[in-house]
Amino acid sequence: MTMLRRTASTFNRLINSTISSNNSNSLASSSIATSKIIKSRLIPVTYRLYSSEIDLSDVENRRRTLNRLLYRSKQRGLLELDLVLGNWVEENIHSMDENGIKSLVQVLDQENPDLWNWLSGQEQPPESISVNPVFTAVHEKVASNLKNHSAPETRATPGKPWVRGWDDIKRGSDSPISGNQ
Repeated sequence: MTMLRRTASTFNRLINSTISSNNSNSLASSSIATSKIIKSRLIPVTYRLYSSEIDLSDVENRRRTLNRLLYRSKQRGLLELDLVLGNWVEENIHSMDENGIKSLVQVLDQENPDLWNWLSGQEQPPESISVNPVFTAVHEKVASNLKNHSAPETRATPGKPWVRGWDDIKRGSDSPISGNQ
């Protein structure tokens, strides 16, 4: 809601400054300025919660912030991350302090493919992410789930991408070495 108000006031300021500067000009220059506004590219505004904007001062702001973060963690667009992050955040977000929430925002700001590769152990995360307490906790949960619930031969070798596919069992002279290429 704050972002919508901010956008509306910026747009209102833009129109008012254009109108006030055009009041002293002729009608022809006013129509040119109006067409410039209409033809200008308005960049769509997307809501992104920055760690500097976190406001946990009262109960309502805290509730809104936690709901937004919970939504962002459950609706990432990559099913695996939706399940892993969404469940972890749902279990832990209410016990987080402000620093924990800032760490969560940093994790949620990462791109889906990178984050999944780091969490699943296919790639090493950068130093700024690997020291993040939220990332460390989620990574430990993913690693323990992999250890407890999947056979080692079904997992990627640490540091290497997972490329085996559903037809790994079919081995023959003409079959691919790995995966379903």
